[in-house]
Amino acid sequence: MRSDFLWGGATAANQCEGGFNEGKRGLGTVDVIPWGENRYPVMLGDMDYKDLPEDSYYPSREAIDLYHHYKEDIALFAEMGFRCYRFSFSWSRIFPTGEEKEPNEEGLQFYEDFINELLKYNIEPVVTICHFDVPLALVDKYGSWKSRKMIDLYVRYCDAIFRRFKDTVKYWITFNEINMLLHLPFMGAGIRFKEGENREQVKYQAAHNELVASAMATRLAHQINPDFKVGCMLAAGNYYPYSCNPQDVWEALKKDRENYFFIDVQARGEYPAYAKKMFEREGIVLETEPEDEQILKEHTVDYITFSYYSSRCISTDQKLIQKSTAGNAMAGVKNPYLKESQWGWAIDPLGLRITLNSIYDRYEKPLFIVENGLGAVDQVNEDGSIDDDDRIEYLKEHIKAMTDAVEQDGVDLLGYTPWGCIDLVSASTGEMSKRYGFIYVDKDDAGHGSLKRSRKKSFDWYKGVIKSNGTV
Repeated sequence: MRSDFLWGGATAANQCEGGFNEGKRGLGTVDVIPWGENRYPVMLGDMDYKDLPEDSYYPSREAIDLYHHYKEDIALFAEMGFRCYRFSFSWSRIFPTGEEKEPNEEGLQFYEDFINELLKYNIEPVVTICHFDVPLALVDKYGSWKSRKMIDLYVRYCDAIFRRFKDTVKYWITFNEINMLLHLPFMGAGIRFKEGENREQVKYQAAHNELVASAMATRLAHQINPDFKVGCMLAAGNYYPYSCNPQDVWEALKKDRENYFFIDVQARGEYPAYAKKMFEREGIVLETEPEDEQILKEHTVDYITFSYYSSRCISTDQKLIQKSTAGNAMAGVKNPYLKESQWGWAIDPLGLRITLNSIYDRYEKPLFIVENGLGAVDQVNEDGSIDDDDRIEYLKEHIKAMTDAVEQDGVDLLGYTPWGCIDLVSASTGEMSKRYGFIYVDKDDAGHGSLKRSRKKSFDWYKGVIKSNGTV
């Protein structure tokens, strides 16, 4: 691996920060996504958060309280040898309603202190600007990204943070897993559907607004500091055809295109031909402004980041489709050649190498793996130790595959930040028991626990990986 390879870890404000009502922070979408049976209906945009039962539990409001524990947590990251840390700002901590003329100084100061703490240990900040996090006031007033008004408000937010952190942050990511808008519209972009709405029209209009906002943010970033590096991000993982039946192969290609659609625009600067034809077929007519085409074309991203947890398998056989795997928001048919995690996700290290090559071949821009990991239940031994050997094995094999992609295939890779380097709230399920971290946090699914941090077996293992620059 390159000598300046960015080893580290990744989290997001909406899953670990907490402090939802402190520092003049406004409510965000994540604050009204509950744990339990109503979680998916809300995340899908089918159920209005205002209709939730009064006794609903919202796990991200406290999460693991990084807001008050960040110095302790960053010290642990430094002990592992992190060279970078990917995290996100909470939009509503900086603009509580999204429409203030001036940013909330307490919010900016919190992130300034946070970043200074990272820099104290020579840890490079990698900041996600919008990670499943929209000020709730903008959802209620404008319908979130349904409205073009959001573009100006997002750019105002970007202007505030780019200027404040122009000398301390180099790497930015405009939207986390931007393609998740298509799969979990409220979680991904604050989209709620009204009865009778054309859902595909709504989703792709919101997508256009986000894509223009991303390009405008990229332009602004380069104006404020030409050394800024601005990236995009997708939930990745190639689709495999279940069989060599051409119908299955075609279905897999279509599914991959659905995921690449956003990045095709952000990295190449225009809507791909297949998307234009799909809009025609589906009767989707985007509301655009004359300058949009030029903005998208001239302000493409500098690098491409992605999450990879598993590959996916697709079939046109209805009997197989009915037995789909859990697979998070992107379910697929069970791949008979792969083992699965406790949550039904296929474990496929070679799939990471395949995905790296697919993305690099397609765009020929530097890549950055900003999420990868194994969600699993951890057992605490009597002496307090945690032997998470399955997690070590998962990460070891994925790092080997990543190394092969770099050293044997020539993929240009900037860094690797495993997801949930410290235990946090699961985005998909709202659980704490679905743990990813090298650091254990004492908290359960119902919100009970001391929040005490402790090192797992994987902590020392990953420390060794970083020290050796990738020897596993």
